[in-house]
Amino acid sequence: MKKLSFFDKSDFKFVGWNILLAVVLGIGILVALIAYLKRYTEHGIEVEVADVRGLVEAEAVPVLAEQGLHLVVVDSTYSDKVPFGTIVDQDPKPDSHAKHGRAVYVTINATTKRQVTMPNLQDISYRQAETTLRGMGLQVDTVYDYEPSEFRDLVLDVKCNGVSVQPGEKLAVGTKVRLVVGFGRGTEEVEVPSVIGLTLQDARSLLLRHRLTVGAVIYDEPEEEGVIQYIYRQTPSAGERLIEGETVALRLSKDIEKAASGGDTHTEEDTWF
Repeated sequence: MKKLSFFDKSDFKFVGWNILLAVVLGIGILVALIAYLKRYTEHGIEVEVADVRGLVEAEAVPVLAEQGLHLVVVDSTYSDKVPFGTIVDQDPKPDSHAKHGRAVYVTINATTKRQVTMPNLQDISYRQAETTLRGMGLQVDTVYDYEPSEFRDLVLDVKCNGVSVQPGEKLAVGTKVRLVVGFGRGTEEVEVPSVIGLTLQDARSLLLRHRLTVGAVIYDEPEEEGVIQYIYRQTPSAGERLIEGETVALRLSKDIEKAASGGDTHTEEDTWF
């Protein structure tokens, strides 16, 4: 009688061939996967990155596209030493190597000069005003315009090409401005102009042209951003005479009709200044 066993030789042979087949298939799949990944990621295929600095974006895009690269703008800056709108920096750097499909990140010089907002510099020292303006990137004329003023060496106005620059106005970086500085009270009498119906900034400019300055300022309503208030009363009144550099006190309201009427509705109790 033949003796039975759990596995006979044929069973072992069958299992062995299956194991060998599984190993071969696994190696084949692994080799195929590696080959596919190399092709998919273009492993080992690199190009020398072109130098696109000095080109505008529209010129740089096709240059990089020919190399299988694409351009991405990530930042802008301002320099007056290179043409506006040109590329000033790139990553990867020129002549370095990169794979096909990679992005080249660039920084572009702004197409226009950066704008800065004029701060309120009135009634601060001209030295402090100079430091502030230069720190903003503006040029400050070394020659000052002097006007009579109640206080000496304080800024009365800022001008650009002879025109007053009001707080909040925009100027391009590098613009040259000139400070109007007070030198104290003068000795001559001047006639007070009418500033009724004007804004505070317009009144300040008009008074400066008459060698006078703004004194106390009172608002009927709290100041609100974007809300214009108009002068409806002034002391001294128009036509009176003051010494150069003396001040004119002003009262303002956002009620334009009140300003148009010159504040005729005020009462004896409405005292001010």
